[in-house]
Amino acid sequence: MELHDVWFVLIAVLWTGYFFLEGFDFGVGILTKLLARDRPERRVLINTIGPVWDGNEVWLLTAGGATFAAFPEWYATLFSGFYLPLLIILVCLIVRGVAFEYRVKRPEENWQRNWEHAIFWTSLIPAFLWGVAFGNIVHGVKIDRNFDYVGTFWDLLNPYALLGGLVTLTLFTFHGAVFTALKTVGDIRTRARKLATGVGLTTAVLALVFLLWTQVQGGDGMSLVALVVAVAALVAALVANQAGREGWSFALSGVTIVAAVAMLFLTLFPNVMPSSLNEDWSLTVTNASSSPYTLKIMTWCAAIATPIVMLYQGWTYWVFRKRIGTQHIAAEAAH
Repeated sequence: MELHDVWFVLIAVLWTGYFFLEGFDFGVGILTKLLARDRPERRVLINTIGPVWDGNEVWLLTAGGATFAAFPEWYATLFSGFYLPLLIILVCLIVRGVAFEYRVKRPEENWQRNWEHAIFWTSLIPAFLWGVAFGNIVHGVKIDRNFDYVGTFWDLLNPYALLGGLVTLTLFTFHGAVFTALKTVGDIRTRARKLATGVGLTTAVLALVFLLWTQVQGGDGMSLVALVVAVAALVAALVANQAGREGWSFALSGVTIVAAVAMLFLTLFPNVMPSSLNEDWSLTVTNASSSPYTLKIMTWCAAIATPIVMLYQGWTYWVFRKRIGTQHIAAEAAH
């Protein structure tokens, strides 16, 4: 296996980790409107992800940086062609981070309510747009012989990509609901399990259609295995949720995300960005990669830094592993 193949796999792992971790905190942000009935319950939901949401975004920064360094042609075409949706995602992530920090800085009801609206919308919009973006990457976009994107913003809003956006939106919401059930106590825990059932069933239908479409479009034997694992894990997560086994349900919803993202990358390889105009104009792991020397240095750096980051992040989750409820919210923080 060549180093550019290794880095394709590593970038796939980074995106998988990002969707697994950021997926549930996007879901929790969406649930601040769908599940929480009052301000103390919204505070509970926010507190379940408060210690970890910023660490989850490290995976996005690393994935973007690795793409820039390992596959500069891919990075250039992706960020120029998808400029508007990626800009919207970036703005949402900035506003979302500010909302988490600023919501309780002032006691006025309007102030806090406006930041709560911001948390909801800046969780929902990226959850949808990431699916649209990756749907287009897998489906193929208008790239010319110079590896430049020559389509328009509206070309990105095709049926396959929009379905991908709905899948990520509902899947992340389901992932967030089972995480909420895992991390809370009392009535909110019960309602989170009930909501997870309804959202999960919708997700199962949408995901099955999208993954089958992906398989027919360009899948092989390995992508078919990933499809079966994703669907089976989602069904098992629903069963575990119904049985009140939140830990198993969350783990299995995570397996669903991992398998689904793996299927997309398996379908994509050896391309990194297919051209819908001419197959010969597609960006591949070969023509889009950096020099072997650059990839070699990157590999050594990743081998040293990655275990340290993962150990630290794992420790953070362990420290903040306990369940919380409205009784743990101080009176002044609930308003």
